[in-house]
Amino acid sequence: MSRIQQRAVRVLIVDDSALVRKILADGFARDGEIEVVGQAADPYKARDLLVELKPDVVTLDVEMPRMDGVTFLQRFMPIMPTPTVMISSLAQQGKTITLQALEAGAVDIVAKPTVGIVDGLPVMIEDICRRVKAAAQVDVSCFARRAPAPIERIATLEETTDKIIAIGSSTGGVQALTRIMPAFPPQTSAIVIVQHMPAGVTGNFAARLDGLCGMSVKEAEHGERLRAGSAYVAPGGVRHMAVLRSGGEYRIALEDGPEVNFSRPAVDVLFKSIAVAAGRNASAAVLTGMGRDGAAGLLAIRKAGGRTIVQDEASSIVFGMPKAAWEAGAAEDIAPLDKIPVFLAASSRRI
Repeated sequence: MSRIQQRAVRVLIVDDSALVRKILADGFARDGEIEVVGQAADPYKARDLLVELKPDVVTLDVEMPRMDGVTFLQRFMPIMPTPTVMISSLAQQGKTITLQALEAGAVDIVAKPTVGIVDGLPVMIEDICRRVKAAAQVDVSCFARRAPAPIERIATLEETTDKIIAIGSSTGGVQALTRIMPAFPPQTSAIVIVQHMPAGVTGNFAARLDGLCGMSVKEAEHGERLRAGSAYVAPGGVRHMAVLRSGGEYRIALEDGPEVNFSRPAVDVLFKSIAVAAGRNASAAVLTGMGRDGAAGLLAIRKAGGRTIVQDEASSIVFGMPKAAWEAGAAEDIAPLDKIPVFLAASSRRI
């Protein structure tokens, strides 16, 4: 059952700019399904309002006086977990701090215009409203302070060049991928990943994973060949990522196109291309995330003879994407997060 039903979504706006607070508040008021219950110009005032008002959603800037927004998020999320949408100009620039916000528990990131706030931000209000209402449905109680569960490591696989592992994720995916990617041995089959993230952030995320993993992890480039022992993260926000077969090789294609399932890159675009290019040589997983991106593509892979799995509800931050794929009959199995890399690696070795 949805956490917010039959009433407006109660939002606390946190931004040091009075102009930004007014534009957001006016836009939310026009939506009719969002109620602004409070506004704060800095995290210290926001802290008091969080305790007093207990909002359904917080919109939070990064650059603020006295304390930056990410530090504030890191402090309140373990104590008072509240769905948070970061609205920041830093998201456009791909700063490491934006990745830190996702790791700290931000549900979504919106890139605030770097110039022309008066004209640019109102144009984005409809999209921001949609994101805020979606965020209100997210259960972030898992960010309450607790020790992370151990991840089962996998026995080393033989080297191979003709198998593909594909992973799609959205909300909560940064945390999920950070946990499971180190479990793959160095010579695992090539892994391709679509994680819904803003433009400019995925390079930092790939570099972060690269430092944690036995595999090499990088941001994907158009035309490069997929190689065992390497994982490729789709660049965020600009183009879709697909995999094409060229003789006995698989290569990455970064393609222009409209958003699919409100996303670019979209998991469905990647998975459908893999169903055609790799068929039974593919294994794929849909992890935590809002919406239903990946359901149709995972079904295509399964129908083509590939192996498929989704993350279970108990270990998902948001069960939307895995649930949609499971209900569509796209997954042959459903499992906790720590079992996903075991399944994918074993499936790749089996083929």
